[in-house]
Amino acid sequence: MGKKKKSVLRFWIEALLLIALIGVGVGLWWHSKNWAPPRAEYPVQGVVMGEAEGIVDISALRTARADFVYLEASSGAEGRDQNFGRNLAALTETDIPHGAVHTYDPCIPAEEQAANFVTIVPRDATLMPPAIYLNKKPSECGDPVLEAALESELTTFINQVEGHAGQPVVLKISEEFARQYQIATRIERNLWLERDWLQPDYAGRPWTLWTANSALTNAANSEPMRWVVVQN
Repeated sequence: MGKKKKSVLRFWIEALLLIALIGVGVGLWWHSKNWAPPRAEYPVQGVVMGEAEGIVDISALRTARADFVYLEASSGAEGRDQNFGRNLAALTETDIPHGAVHTYDPCIPAEEQAANFVTIVPRDATLMPPAIYLNKKPSECGDPVLEAALESELTTFINQVEGHAGQPVVLKISEEFARQYQIATRIERNLWLERDWLQPDYAGRPWTLWTANSALTNAANSEPMRWVVVQN
């Protein structure tokens, strides 16, 4: 075979490989945007929303068949989602169960964070159990005393939030936080774990809620949703 024929053959082989790789990439991209765990296995599925998602679109939630909504309400001692009140009111007018999330800051005293949460989140027995998001590591505070006091401060915060809500909280724990501090094995509450497409197993015990796809496309408006499923 001449050099010219070999060159042409190599060109077409490389072109076909490139097309195949592009096809695989497109397939993976589509899968990542449209995949959710099967309803037969996880009948109850919903979303978590915050400032990134903006104002609740009730029609879009119904199109997505969201069975519940968690709203990010507060963070630290002063952080608040400016849309929380409006979104909470909109959901209250529907039959969609909903609850609130507080993003915990280990650098801030528990009492100040609890005051923030109870100020913005009403005492309402119809709300779903409040969730506490643990992601920021105490090591980022630059104070070893705060890191050592993590469990006691967090317990204080949990007690105050549970006293306000009248029900146990859910611990929403990132993988890095869970592995470094083993909070899931030291504080016995239902767990909410995160991992796209693959079941999370990093907490040392079973989860109740799982953020299974952090960017699921809603067919109603093409907006990404953080999709959450429940395990009974």
